[in-house]
Amino acid sequence: MESGQPLNDKKIARGMGVVVVLLVVSVLINYIDRGNLSIAASRIQDELRISPAQLGLLLSAFFWTYASFQLVSGWLVDRFNVNWVMAIGFLLWSAATSITGFAHGLVGLFAARLLLGMGESVAYPSYSKIFANHLPEYRRGFANSVIAAGVSLGPALGLLAGGVLMARFGWRPFFIVLGLVSMLWVPTWFVFMPRGPSLEGVEGKHLGPGIWEILEQRSLWGSCGGLFCVNYVSYFLIVWLPYYLTRERHLPTKRMVVFGALVYLMSSVFATVCGWLSDRWIAAGRAPTVVRKGFMTAGMLLSAVFLVGGVVAGAKLAIPLLLLAGAAYGVSASNTWAITQALAGPKAAGKWTGFQNFIGNMAGIVTGALTGIILNHTGRFFWAFTATAIIAVFAAINYVFIVGPIEEVRWRSAGALD
Repeated sequence: MESGQPLNDKKIARGMGVVVVLLVVSVLINYIDRGNLSIAASRIQDELRISPAQLGLLLSAFFWTYASFQLVSGWLVDRFNVNWVMAIGFLLWSAATSITGFAHGLVGLFAARLLLGMGESVAYPSYSKIFANHLPEYRRGFANSVIAAGVSLGPALGLLAGGVLMARFGWRPFFIVLGLVSMLWVPTWFVFMPRGPSLEGVEGKHLGPGIWEILEQRSLWGSCGGLFCVNYVSYFLIVWLPYYLTRERHLPTKRMVVFGALVYLMSSVFATVCGWLSDRWIAAGRAPTVVRKGFMTAGMLLSAVFLVGGVVAGAKLAIPLLLLAGAAYGVSASNTWAITQALAGPKAAGKWTGFQNFIGNMAGIVTGALTGIILNHTGRFFWAFTATAIIAVFAAINYVFIVGPIEEVRWRSAGALD
């Protein structure tokens, strides 16, 4: 059976529930691993006596390889068995986390972060390939939404648990143990990884369209621009919200940690609920284009409103509005990758996702630089929040006007080798 043909519910359900759980665990670990250096930043700076500029370089190192290797990882998951690509990438990033704990200089830490970015780059192309291969349209919303929930829960757990554990045991043991324990995921994956007819005829045989044919698609550029804007909102909340709550709202650290984690939790809950709802509506006969684009647009426009409201409101309203901004982001996050998987189809899911994530994760670099420049010039967060709100509006514009109907592209070279 070709992977693009519909599978009956019994085949879909068989084992895929455990697969989705394992992938959610992987994305949780993914986001804890990429964010734990920020939690340890002040301790590392004091211990290694590095300058703020060197610390900034170290914190950005992850994105250098994470973004650039998306193109490589996207090709790999379309060319080889995605199960093995995912396992090797996971093993690589877990090893990089442990190596970080053994590094005793800036060069060693920098190299470990580059290695972490290389390993984690396989995650989203692999998720898209697996879901496109094994799940029909009306089941992808929920599967992608729980991945999105893991993205929000990762920073929340990292902030709450990572801060406590590092304070008690030190940052080095935390990194070493976390990396080693995470490796237990790999043998579990080999036991439950997806198997079945959908993988036959795709891995290494019918590789689908080449990258140039993919680049010709207007919807690709719409999804890339949309993801860049969505990621900008996400990275702004992850990177700058704790700093904002401490410096401008003057919350003590204990309250900041709780409120910051609640914003991420709201995002996680609403992503899961909206992913489930989108699948139910599509299964009931609603057009995927209306449902998927509707959630994306509503989420981003509401994020814009609540972000501006949160920064201009008084102390009593600011936190509730920021919680709503996190919830609104979750509404959009629930359908971001379901749209990509529908457009690309099983044969192009890896390459399309890799290229889209390459463009989208440039937002991680731009968010830090642009917000820093704005704060330097204004001394306040108003314009930083406003810029993020404007970018959220552009996300909605991309998905409404540039991304086409949410259906698989009719590839000219559907069975050709790349």
